[in-house]
Amino acid sequence: MENHINISAYILCGGKSVRMQSEKGLVLYKGKPFIRWIIEAIMPITSNIILVTSNGDYTMVGVPMIEDTFADKGPVGGIYTALKHSMSAQNLILSCDVPKITTKLLRDLTDESENKDAPVTFLSDGKNDYPLIGVYNKEALEIFAEAISADKLKLCSLVNMISHQKIIINSAQKSLVQNINSKAELLALNLIDQ
Repeated sequence: MENHINISAYILCGGKSVRMQSEKGLVLYKGKPFIRWIIEAIMPITSNIILVTSNGDYTMVGVPMIEDTFADKGPVGGIYTALKHSMSAQNLILSCDVPKITTKLLRDLTDESENKDAPVTFLSDGKNDYPLIGVYNKEALEIFAEAISADKLKLCSLVNMISHQKIIINSAQKSLVQNINSKAELLALNLIDQ
């Protein structure tokens, strides 16, 4: 299968990691940092991968890094930064805390986003939405700029206000999109996968 040459991928690594108490993307899972698992899942889709972070520790990963345009604006600010930076119409956006994400699921997402005209396509399990595993069209930049200037920083609320499509995942895929936010969740993940 060939790469999507017209898509860029941005991994948002700007969270405060309060519950994890260490940089989430650099936490080890099966001996590798979360960020490495995510990059490896993206590589068959696009090699144009950029981290949105100001943490110099991520240089060890060896992919380009950019800093948030606006500090402390959460995922909305991170997506704005990515869309502003990107030269691609379509942009795969991921958080840095989904180490079990797979190439197949991401390819399904990117393929579906190409088939629809919505500026935002993201995963959902029918009950919970995962807008931090999504494809954002560059045309959504202005919407994110307006949200930041109005200080409307709740991502789920924002994406539900704009034209979007949800790709429904099945129950077997739910573990693939789980955010690992705390040491307890990390411990549970490692115990399950032993």
